[in-house]
Amino acid sequence: MKIRIKICGLSTEAAIDAAVEAGADYIGFVHFEKSPRHVSLERAAALRTYAAQRVRTVLLLVNADPKATGMAISVVKPDVIQFHGSETPEWLKLVADNSGLEIWKALGVKDKPTLAKSSRYVGAADRLLFDAPAKALPGGTGTSFDWSLLADHKHEIDWGLAGGLDPHNVAEALQATRAPLVDVSSGVESVPGVKQVDRIAAFCQAVRDYDEAG
Repeated sequence: MKIRIKICGLSTEAAIDAAVEAGADYIGFVHFEKSPRHVSLERAAALRTYAAQRVRTVLLLVNADPKATGMAISVVKPDVIQFHGSETPEWLKLVADNSGLEIWKALGVKDKPTLAKSSRYVGAADRLLFDAPAKALPGGTGTSFDWSLLADHKHEIDWGLAGGLDPHNVAEALQATRAPLVDVSSGVESVPGVKQVDRIAAFCQAVRDYDEAG
């Protein structure tokens, strides 16, 4: 099974080129002003156009109200909307029904009980991203969670692993979780918000090496 790769928090054409050349399946644009990776809707739209049909695009929103969500979808026209706040299953289903887009939901994993609550998104999200619990920011903090929590979890929804991944630990994370998709942001940066071409390439290569060895 080919493990899917998402490079999140891109803000430049060079980073898009690097992700595409390295074989990423998805790239993410963050529209959340508190994030060091924030891009305006207009910039996200320009980057989405630049990416064209080379890679699937994901727009990340955090607790955006209905008007802001509708505007973001209309302007950017992403392939996927990723919600990274406290959005409810009911809201996700409403967005899906009205947009026709693929819907992802990020969930912070603290313990087994919080992991078990992910089942409430069955029928509302197309994919869950299990991430480190939110702190000052809902994601992109470079911190991971206890991967062993996922070891025997019975997944009811397509899913992916996020939080604290980098070129050096992604193989270990895959070994521990058997994740079908991995999502990296800060782990391929020099400083928050600045992607490094060589780190993007190294991350994707580490995933492919693990895939081929498995």
